[in-house]
Amino acid sequence: MLDLIQQYKTNPDLVYHTWFINNEERLKAFRSIRRGVIQVIDDIKTGAFPNDFKGSSLEFVLTCITEQKQVFEGAPHPFYWKPKLRIPDIYENQEHKKSFGQFLEYCLNTSKEEILIKEIIKLDQKNIKGLGPAVANILYFLHPTLMPPFNTAIVNGFNLLFNERVKLGSWNEYLRMREVIIQKNNEFKQHFSNDLGAIGGFLFEVGVQNILIENTLLLDDAIKEKLLKQINKRHEAVVNEQKEETLHTEMQYHLIKIGKALGYDVAVAVNDRSRQFDHCSFSFECINLPELPVSKEIYSTISLVDVIWLEKGRPKIICAFEVEKSTSIYSGILRLSDIAFSLPDHQSSLYIVTPDAREKEVKIQLGRPSIRNLETPIKYILMSELRTHCDALCKLGDSYHIMNKIAR
Repeated sequence: MLDLIQQYKTNPDLVYHTWFINNEERLKAFRSIRRGVIQVIDDIKTGAFPNDFKGSSLEFVLTCITEQKQVFEGAPHPFYWKPKLRIPDIYENQEHKKSFGQFLEYCLNTSKEEILIKEIIKLDQKNIKGLGPAVANILYFLHPTLMPPFNTAIVNGFNLLFNERVKLGSWNEYLRMREVIIQKNNEFKQHFSNDLGAIGGFLFEVGVQNILIENTLLLDDAIKEKLLKQINKRHEAVVNEQKEETLHTEMQYHLIKIGKALGYDVAVAVNDRSRQFDHCSFSFECINLPELPVSKEIYSTISLVDVIWLEKGRPKIICAFEVEKSTSIYSGILRLSDIAFSLPDHQSSLYIVTPDAREKEVKIQLGRPSIRNLETPIKYILMSELRTHCDALCKLGDSYHIMNKIAR
């Protein structure tokens, strides 16, 4: 098994590098998804949760999870409302909906393994049709050291690696698989992590046969060709992501430049301070985010916002910007909404900076009732507009209002 783990950790195209250790969006997602789960619970409590997955706060949470690379591709599918089968039965059945909300609340508010397992067993005993261990993908983002992620590829990898026959759709099977995963994670802890995402990613890569490609010499030519195409496709995705990362940094640079030209203090996301663009080091140009009158958890979320403009010498947020790539938008919207909810007296201007090709989707998401009804609306700026007009905004602007010239 050690040689397989070595392949997993040394191949730059596999999710250990592209998702687990080299992805800042992964770290941001934990707080955003937690915030989203709180919204789901609140919607169920107040009766605002709809009778369909689409348009619900649960869809928002699952889409945040889906954005976390190939490991979670397809995570929302088990939650889609299937009217002919009446599953999952958490939309029409009010008691089941309430049970699901209470389950999430109990899991959110504990850090004890025994309580989490107890709540899973209690939920399973309610026999809610269609509500199986796909929920574990939510639990992973609430408790990454206790609950491994769960999907078809991970189960396939687990079965191949340990010669097991774990089946999808059963909480008992998930709990059995979880015990083995934790046992093996402890056995090879120096190679994995306390965070079960590392070994989860390993099982995923085994399940989709990315790790075993060099050892499948007995496969026929057709299967070898299929797997080779799969590897090439993954490599292309990694290259494209590296280009997006550079574009993301460039957009942050433009926002820093404009903010300073308009006379504001500028802070960047705490994990982006070491970045630089066009000979501009962010740590030299930006200040640390000052203390704000919010809880520690909310402050941690706000500190991950890509760029913040503050009133000179004062801890007042004037503008906040989330720069989104082609694979993320939901978690950024959640971080901006945290500012709107937590600091309403700041009356901050909030913006999503988005790739041009994703304008339609951004408009749809900003049109959601929970976002549209914010006291401070979130606007969006196209990347091409920001790049084209950066110098003009620096030269002609005298306050943050100049951003409305290119915001929509």
